[in-house]
Amino acid sequence: MKCPPLMDCGVGLLIGYDCSRALAPRHVITGGDNEPYAIKTDLGWSIIGSVAQSVNSKDVTGLCNRISVKELPPLTPVAVIRALESDFADTNPAEKSISQEDIQFLRILEGRIQQNECNHLEMPLCHTHVPSENKKLALVRIKHLKRKFDRDLKFKSDYVNFVEGVIKDGEAEEALNEPEPGNVFDDVEPGNVWYIPHQGVYHPRKPEKIRVVFDCSAKYEGTALNDHLLTGPDLTNRLNGVLCRFRKHPIAVMCDVEKMFHRFHVSEEDRDYLRFLWWKGGATESEPKAYRMKVHLFGAASSPGCANYGMKYLATQNEKEYPLAADFIRKNFYVDDGIVSLEEKSTTRRGILSTIASVYDPLGFLAPFLLSGKQVLQEMCQKGVGWDDPLPDELRPRWENWVSDVRNLEKIQIPRCYSPENFGKILRTELHHFSDASSRGYGQCTYIRLVSEDSVHCTLIMGKARVAPTKVVTIPRLELTAAVISAAVSSMLKEELELRIDEEHFWTDSRVVLGYVSNEARRFHVFVANRVQRIRETTDPQQWHYVDTSENPADHASRGLRVSEMINSNWFQGPKFLWERELNIEQGMPDLVVGDPEVKTVQVLNTLVETQDKFLGRLARFSKWTTVVNVVARIHRLAVKSKNIKPLNVEERRRASLTIIKLVQQEAFKEELLILNQRSGKLSRNHPLYPLDPEIHDGILRVGD
Repeated sequence: MKCPPLMDCGVGLLIGYDCSRALAPRHVITGGDNEPYAIKTDLGWSIIGSVAQSVNSKDVTGLCNRISVKELPPLTPVAVIRALESDFADTNPAEKSISQEDIQFLRILEGRIQQNECNHLEMPLCHTHVPSENKKLALVRIKHLKRKFDRDLKFKSDYVNFVEGVIKDGEAEEALNEPEPGNVFDDVEPGNVWYIPHQGVYHPRKPEKIRVVFDCSAKYEGTALNDHLLTGPDLTNRLNGVLCRFRKHPIAVMCDVEKMFHRFHVSEEDRDYLRFLWWKGGATESEPKAYRMKVHLFGAASSPGCANYGMKYLATQNEKEYPLAADFIRKNFYVDDGIVSLEEKSTTRRGILSTIASVYDPLGFLAPFLLSGKQVLQEMCQKGVGWDDPLPDELRPRWENWVSDVRNLEKIQIPRCYSPENFGKILRTELHHFSDASSRGYGQCTYIRLVSEDSVHCTLIMGKARVAPTKVVTIPRLELTAAVISAAVSSMLKEELELRIDEEHFWTDSRVVLGYVSNEARRFHVFVANRVQRIRETTDPQQWHYVDTSENPADHASRGLRVSEMINSNWFQGPKFLWERELNIEQGMPDLVVGDPEVKTVQVLNTLVETQDKFLGRLARFSKWTTVVNVVARIHRLAVKSKNIKPLNVEERRRASLTIIKLVQQEAFKEELLILNQRSGKLSRNHPLYPLDPEIHDGILRVGD
């Protein structure tokens, strides 16, 4: 019998037994025992049966053309009316029924959920009865897949890349214990293994994106893995509730969990139920090996319940540290999609800080623009405005203008690469740092200057802008602080850029700063001295140069710019003189200004000490000798801190008298006492006291014998 060629076409019409004329056999050709036979109908020939093969053969291939028909209940008028009048049914749609299997599902997860060494949540499969081993089915399906690979090389390439990516990401692993024939395993008990067939599906709206789907519903001997997995209760948030909350506030935030089921790992003891066959490295010419999934699968009946349980478990575990995130996960996720609406940031000090901080600019490209917003925030702090107090009226216009200007940031375009396309061989690479300060702020900006054989190119590397401190600081000190930042940026860039820097220059429009940096002789006060030392530790004074304010791009970082002003300025490209072939650098450094308050002044003091004893003058106020003696005696008591309150005795008066005599003699006979106190001291013969032969006893000048 000659059979017509096989037609590769889809099913167009199913004919049932109620059309006997189309299926009536017109001619039958029988074969031998256990061989197929052919029937000819009005529609053509059909072959029924298969070639008998040993079920234990590794080459067994079973073909089954099966049509599963499920008759839907008729849509009667009564059913329509029941659906339309469902609101009057004696049920509560908000209540979700929970079965005994759902309770069993929750108990299994509560007892066995844990965080593994990879910091993933690990949960079991939640199964009831283990199906028998089905490797034969997996072998048949992998052979069909190989034939499809041979026909479609692009499909093969996409498929191999997907599966190898799953293995590389640690979501699957090779099963080291292969089952032997007869369900005998090394350390895997019989019945604890199930092989899942897989197939590739392209996304209808993304024809280049393939997804490999594991068929957990594939039947073998009348059963499938999904028949034995618990689905658990419905833990999904109500969609209408999520959508209603989503409309509360004007700002919409949406997110999704990529490959959500794969974020949750399967317990080690259950992974052999998720085995599949695959060629190692995608080499289809080799024998397929057994692998097993380590994560919950798309297509497994238990995966949605496990994933939803895991999400809510994570929210509960981290609620104290991240209360807002926990509430978002619990209430505003529908399966793997999260949606929430937020209020607009209020114009309070807290809201303004949040708005400014939301502009992420790690390289400082937008430094002049952000400075203006920071200045509004600083003025609020200076005025004592509380965190949740409204913005003062006098600051509102400036803030609203700044906020409205934020949308213009999308107009800024910055080339990713330092050198333009077709620039040619780079002969010289230079770094140029500019710094400046004003009463409102201070900052710096750094440019890379590239010189090739034919052209010069210059572009901004990074910038910084900071508001001036609220405490009054002189402009020279602010300028010096900006110069310190330039020196620090220089050190960082030379370490991180990994480029050979041929030249490096530092520019400022402050001659005072240049005088500080170049100074070798004078000493400064602490503030200036410390910062000059930091500059000279990483730079050479010969690298510092003067630039006119009109050409200094750092002037923008110290005063602030709107977006349009920033685009039209020299902020992104640097000053024009950097684009010239040769730089005209002013030589020499300015001297320190005479009378600079930061320079320490040295004073030489000549101190003349002159002592004058006025004690006798005070005693002259007393007219009686006894009174003077009593006063001096009392002073003696005070000198020894005596607490004696009794009347003065004779001895105390005698000592006081001698003290008075000593004081009077020291004033009246000062020179005589100096001469007589010497070892061989004698008065001259013509001295008036010489005839009295004076001498000193107990510090008192007395007349000799």
